[in-house]
Amino acid sequence: MSTWGSSFRGVGVALVKGFWRDRSAVFFSVVFPLMFLVLFGTLFDSTTSSRMTLLQVGDVAVLDDLDEGARGAFEQSFNVTREDDRAAALDEVREGDADVAVEMDGSTMVAHYTETDQVRAAMVQGTLSAFVNSANLAATGEPPRFSFRAESVEDDSLEVIQYFTPGLLGWAVAMSAAIGAAATLQGWRQTRLLHRIQLAPAPASAVVSARVVVTVLTALVQLTIFLAVAMLGFGLRLEGSWYLAVPLLVAGTLSFMAIGLLAGAVSKTAEGAVNTANFVVLPMAFLSGSFFVLDGAPQWLQTVSWVMPLRHLNEGMLDVLARRGQGLTAMLPQAGYVLGFGAVVGALAVVLFRRANG
Repeated sequence: MSTWGSSFRGVGVALVKGFWRDRSAVFFSVVFPLMFLVLFGTLFDSTTSSRMTLLQVGDVAVLDDLDEGARGAFEQSFNVTREDDRAAALDEVREGDADVAVEMDGSTMVAHYTETDQVRAAMVQGTLSAFVNSANLAATGEPPRFSFRAESVEDDSLEVIQYFTPGLLGWAVAMSAAIGAAATLQGWRQTRLLHRIQLAPAPASAVVSARVVVTVLTALVQLTIFLAVAMLGFGLRLEGSWYLAVPLLVAGTLSFMAIGLLAGAVSKTAEGAVNTANFVVLPMAFLSGSFFVLDGAPQWLQTVSWVMPLRHLNEGMLDVLARRGQGLTAMLPQAGYVLGFGAVVGALAVVLFRRANG
């Protein structure tokens, strides 16, 4: 075996053993992100939305006279409890124990709600208004001129797990690659290992290549564990071009290694390098859709998020893992941006590191 090959193998084996012996590294790279996957998977395991709580005070003709079809739809929207005491019903709504209390005032159905949860209040008002309008149409005896039907663009097998698994996986890989690179660079600097590598017969390219390969293999292990837990525990389904997640993940790993190198280049200690990398990656995860959908965010914030490589990594993972029906043509632009971003940051890290070390 050549000197380069034996050096690469020896350094690679040492790095792998060092990683798995470091309990904190294993925890924050594998266990910690998996905790979020299990937490989110448990919270969103049920695909049915919660019904609103409605207190019916006395006889309410609009609700009591619903036909069979409307009755079924109403019971899917509201959990109804009859209450004879009007004051007690209003107190329950005021205290947040119920969403709405309804009563009849002549021919008008009055809905009492609280403004402490304006989103819930708007849902209550809109839903009840729709049922009142339906009842009015039925009372006229004339068929409605128009009807409405809502159809999802996905089939019934689509689960919520398929939306947040890619984002959490992207965050896990980004955190592991960035923090690992930052800690390694500073560790090598403080122990003067970089100086020893320059003097040793082992080629520097073999040492660096071993570090890159070990980081990429760690990302692939993360991918395997994430998909296994999501599939076996929460019903994730892999179809179509899911395998394109592998090259996309490699691109993301290289990019965030560059970010970690930059953090290591501008820091003086290993702890400072790790904190700097975490300071960059964690806010980026929130701003890139790893934990929640950004559709409701302000437009300027969404624009800023598209500058971040993690947003492109997450979107690419969603394209190939969440069954959006897209493949190579959707993945390549995202991977290209991620790699380009990493190349720029990596070049900057090299310049700063050389200046700091003369």
